[in-house]
Amino acid sequence: MGILHYGTDSKPIHIDDRALAHLKVVVVAKLRRQESFTVSWQHPEEDGPGRSTIWMHPSIPVRFEFDDAVAPQLNREWVEELALSANALGGITLVAEHVGAETEKEEKEAEISAPAA
Repeated sequence: MGILHYGTDSKPIHIDDRALAHLKVVVVAKLRRQESFTVSWQHPEEDGPGRSTIWMHPSIPVRFEFDDAVAPQLNREWVEELALSANALGGITLVAEHVGAETEKEEKEAEISAPAA
């Protein structure tokens, strides 16, 4: 479980390492362009029901902390989905990865590139 540290005195935000890696790519890109936006998520089960939203601004310190030493391979479609939501009025809503769509795409690409028997 990764941790997003935002601001100097805020409570650490626990996010799955894989989700945090994808979120980091989008957040860094937006902040690099000096863009502000919101990030929303549902609380993990261990924290009880609820959801939270933070306002991301380039002047507020942010740190991404991962449990895994090795960065995961990123799902381009998930990054694009998060980036699109970052530009929407509601900001980024951290949603689950759509693994099935990526797997189906990879299977189709493998079928196309496989030689006929």
